[in-house]
Amino acid sequence: MGRTVCQAVEAAPDLQLGAQIDVGDDVNAVAGADVAVVFSVPDVVLEHTLACIRHGVHTVVGTTGWDAAKLDAVRQALAEAPAGVGVLVAPNFALGAVLLMKFAAMAAPHFESVEVIELHHPDKVDAPAAPPGTPRSGSLRPARRPAAADPGRHHDEPGRCPRGRGRRDPGARGTAARADRPRGGRARRSGEQLTLRHDSFDRASFMSGVLLGVRQVASRPGLTVGLDTFL
Repeated sequence: MGRTVCQAVEAAPDLQLGAQIDVGDDVNAVAGADVAVVFSVPDVVLEHTLACIRHGVHTVVGTTGWDAAKLDAVRQALAEAPAGVGVLVAPNFALGAVLLMKFAAMAAPHFESVEVIELHHPDKVDAPAAPPGTPRSGSLRPARRPAAADPGRHHDEPGRCPRGRGRRDPGARGTAARADRPRGGRARRSGEQLTLRHDSFDRASFMSGVLLGVRQVASRPGLTVGLDTFL
């Protein structure tokens, strides 16, 4: 993702690529940039983001694995940073995926349950481990949004997943799943199923969203979670 972002920035006529920071490099090399794009790993993403904030650099973050405590740490750092610094944390930069989340939220009031299936190549660094759907998995975001309308309908407990769903095994590596059984064994009254699907075939699919964030983050001080607010 980092290499693809660098290529996208270099190809954009209105942007200029600055420091390229990899594992083992000094993250403080970001000083002097207008915007930093962070695609690291969950264990260090907060450290990297806070370093950018300390230098007064607007930051676009594509690493997943954020929880409330980490987001609060970013808010606190922004409160102490130079005025106007903006941070965008987005679990997905594909415009189609952002639209899928919107459509899922629209459908949520009309269905009893939601299942999310996320498939990745087997070498994905932050592939979710058992129990399925850890915070590292961006797939939970479209499930949590519909669940917000009725928290009782959606369950993250692995015991609520039907047998065979959400298990980590060599034949289905990188799969995250969520499913509610009909309450009390009742069949779904609706007699129908709505399927929303988004496919991303190349890292290039995320670049339009990344560049949108790069171009707009400076105009949105403070912390923004989700690319949808930039659209």
